Amino acid sequence: MTRRPSEPIYSTAIAAGRGLFGFWGLKRTVTGAEHVPATGGAVLAMTHFGYLEFALVEWATWLSNRRRIRFMAKQGAFDKPVVGRLLRGMRHIAVDMKAGAAAYSNAVDALRRGELLGVFPEAGVSSSFTVRELKTGAARLAAEAGVPIIPVAVWGGQRLLTKRHRIRFFERFGVPVSFAFGQPITVGVDEDPHDVTARLRSTLQGLVDRLQAEYPVDGAGQWWQPRHLGGTAPTPDEAAQADAARERDRDRDRSE
Repeated sequence: MTRRPSEPIYSTAIAAGRGLFGFWGLKRTVTGAEHVPATGGAVLAMTHFGYLEFALVEWATWLSNRRRIRFMAKQGAFDKPVVGRLLRGMRHIAVDMKAGAAAYSNAVDALRRGELLGVFPEAGVSSSFTVRELKTGAARLAAEAGVPIIPVAVWGGQRLLTKRHRIRFFERFGVPVSFAFGQPITVGVDEDPHDVTARLRSTLQGLVDRLQAEYPVDGAGQWWQPRHLGGTAPTPDEAAQADAARERDRDRDRSE
């Protein structure tokens, strides 16, 4: 296994995550981790059904090949004294919404240096627990940096922490969390990013479908199961309407 430079802050964060997930007794199942390259850059394009996917995917990746993932985070998080120091120490990438070109350039540079870059192409948590329409950023980054996209689906992580659902303390113990790393998607320099993004979305939904079918807990009647599989989660249309209403409320609050 390739020996990588020491990163004390990142190593401490990984140890803390492993300790928490071990305390909860999460039951991890991973397939396809061999698709993550042992060296060199790649964009890890992940599903986003809960708030802990970034830590869960890092956990699964670290246990497989000891690679670290650099995530893109809002500038506001970097501006906080303690959190910002941790994020910079882990070499994550700040995203200033007023100067997005700089974050994009930094992400491309990281990929060209051989880093793994973690992105959530849905640009927000999907409360329907189906894969939403994706942004084209993953395809554009991969094309410009000359690296593959690795599709990553996570199922079960939403039972730990997600939006619009309060999860009681004891409900997190013993939760099965399943991971599926898909085959690399190669992106040509001249390939239409919308076509690549459509292919990525189809791949992610296919991986999610398989994880749901193989999940060891019956989700019938459960809040964390999609409606079309017998759960009580909102439909994609209902979730989109709720998100739009919340965004309107935010805009109104900002303007007052």
